[in-house]
Amino acid sequence: MRDRTPLWLACAVAALAAASFFIPGWLLNQLLFAFGRGLAVLGLLVLWRAGLVSLGGALYFGLGAYSVALLQRAGVSDALGLVLTAATLSAAAGFVLGFLLKRYRGIFFAMMNLAFSMILYGATVKNRSLGSTDGFGVAQPSFFGVVFSEPAHAKLALFLMLLALGYGAMVLVHLYWKSTFGWLGTALRDNEIRVEYLGYSVERVIHIKYTLSALLGGLGGGFFAMGLGQVDPDSMLNWVASGELLFIMILSGPANVAAPFVGSFLFEVLRTYALDIAPLAWQFIIGATLVLLIFFAPNGVWSLLARPFVRKS
Repeated sequence: MRDRTPLWLACAVAALAAASFFIPGWLLNQLLFAFGRGLAVLGLLVLWRAGLVSLGGALYFGLGAYSVALLQRAGVSDALGLVLTAATLSAAAGFVLGFLLKRYRGIFFAMMNLAFSMILYGATVKNRSLGSTDGFGVAQPSFFGVVFSEPAHAKLALFLMLLALGYGAMVLVHLYWKSTFGWLGTALRDNEIRVEYLGYSVERVIHIKYTLSALLGGLGGGFFAMGLGQVDPDSMLNWVASGELLFIMILSGPANVAAPFVGSFLFEVLRTYALDIAPLAWQFIIGATLVLLIFFAPNGVWSLLARPFVRKS
């Protein structure tokens, strides 16, 4: 049967792109933030499907965000150049750390990622040239040499670029999952010894997945920084930021490459209304939602959305 996933993904992205010209600015901001995080969560999902959970997702998300801000200070202003360079730098960092982390599993893998994330957080907080705890602003970028006079037009152009690169990332990950190395992720989650007996290197498979995860995290962080117009360590590098990405991953579920974007948008809506309804107890609402999700939809909200389309045998 022909794989139609890239086609319906293209239809969904095209519909969102068309709708973005008519939706209000506040909703466009929510979508921009949500889809930026969605790219980072897609990277975490690559690891999760191989049985690896990272508690330091903010490491590459924050690295991508700070890379964009620092590149702007160095004179780079083009939005595409900024995010692609940020993603490349994050992938390079993931490739280097992957030589160490590919040897660990379970809680050790999760905590090692968290440790590196907090090392970067501590270094940023103590560094005045990086803005310390306050961070610093990110200027409005240019788009292929064009600088928009209206901030709303710049946000729209940034969102359209995010949709284009997000579509490319989803198709890339989808094709990767369909490849030999993609299927090996599921195999090594179940039994690493049998994968080795088949002649494949488990550590090499994990190293590739970890580098891809870092690339997607940096790409998402770069878009998030430009959408927000600021970088700071507490919202982009702290363990709380890693927890939010992990929450979105559980909320989304591992079934589809589009799930992280849907789950991330639902998280933004949930947090916004929780803060509005109970400003002093919004964390309780978030926590209760997670508990209910684990009990009644352990495969994430995507399993609920896909249920009507599943044929009964």
